[in-house]
Amino acid sequence: MTDSLQDPVTAVVASLAQVAVVVLVAPLLVGLMRQVRARMEGRVGAGVWQPWRDLRKLFRRQPVTPVGTTWAFRAAPLLLVATALVVAATIPLLTTHTVLDRVADLFAVVGLLTLGTVVLALAALNTGTAFGGMGASREVTVLALVEPTILVAVFALSARVGSTNLGQLVDAALHDPLRVVSPASLLAAAALLVVTVAETGRLPVDNPATHLELTMLHEAMVLEYSGVDLGLVELAASMRLTLLLGLVASLFTPWGIATSLAGLPLALVAFTAKVAVLAAALAAAEVLLAKLRLFRVPELLAGSFVLALLAATTSFFLA
Repeated sequence: MTDSLQDPVTAVVASLAQVAVVVLVAPLLVGLMRQVRARMEGRVGAGVWQPWRDLRKLFRRQPVTPVGTTWAFRAAPLLLVATALVVAATIPLLTTHTVLDRVADLFAVVGLLTLGTVVLALAALNTGTAFGGMGASREVTVLALVEPTILVAVFALSARVGSTNLGQLVDAALHDPLRVVSPASLLAAAALLVVTVAETGRLPVDNPATHLELTMLHEAMVLEYSGVDLGLVELAASMRLTLLLGLVASLFTPWGIATSLAGLPLALVAFTAKVAVLAAALAAAEVLLAKLRLFRVPELLAGSFVLALLAATTSFFLA
C-alpha cells in the first residue's frame, strides 16, 4: 500500500476513516451544541457526551412497532443511516481522494440526502397518526425548497471549475484560495448555511428540543419510534448535521484536506475543529433567535434560494 491517496487500497482506508469519524463525531457535535446553548442560557448542561449515553440506552431497548404499520416503518431508520454512511464515504471531508470520489457528484449526493428524508416521511405516513402525517407534509414542503437551493449554490461554485464533482471543487479551492472570498462563494456560503439549518431541523426553522409544539417538523415524524429504531434515527440525524457542516467547511475552508495517508491525522484535527466552530456558532445563534411561524419558513428558504441564484449568476459574470 503506497502513501498516495490515489492508490485504491489507500483510498479505501481514507473512506473508512471518513465514515468512522462522522459516526463518532456526530453525537459529540450535538452534545457540543447543547452545551453551548446551556452555558449561554446560564445552565450547567449535561456535557458533550450525553448524546452518546442516550444512544447507548436506546440501543439496549427493544423497539415497539405501532399496530397497522408495514415493513416500511422498520426499514426507514436503516435506510436513513445507510444513506448517511454512503454520503460520509463519498464527499470530501478528510480528503478529496476517496474510493467513491468519482461518483461524488453534486446531484448524487443531494439525491442520497433527499432519499433519506423521503424514506422517513413515508414511514411517518405509514403510522397513520395525525402528527406523523402533519410532520411528513411539512418536511416534504421544506425539502422542496431546500434541495434546489443546495443544487444551485454548489452549481455556482462549479461554474468556474467546469465540474459538479465535489472533490474537484475542493481541489480547485485548494489551488486557488481566492475563490473562497469571491462574491459567488460568499453568496453560496450564506445560502448553504440557511438550508443546513432547515435541513437539520434547527432554530429558527424547527426546535429540536421539543416534542409538544404543534409546529414541529422532524420530531413529529419520529414520535412513534422507540428503542433501537429511535437510536438509529437520532444517530442518522446527527450524522446528517455533521455531513452538511463538514461539506460547508470543505467547500469554503478547504485547508487541512489530506493529500497523502500521512496527512490524515492532521486532516482529522482540522475537520473536527472546523465543524466544531460551525456547530458552536450555530448553537449560539439559536439562543438569540426565536422560532419562526410555520408560514414564514418558506419565505426564509425562498430568500436562501435567491442568494443561491445570485451566486450562480455572479459566477458566470465573473468567470
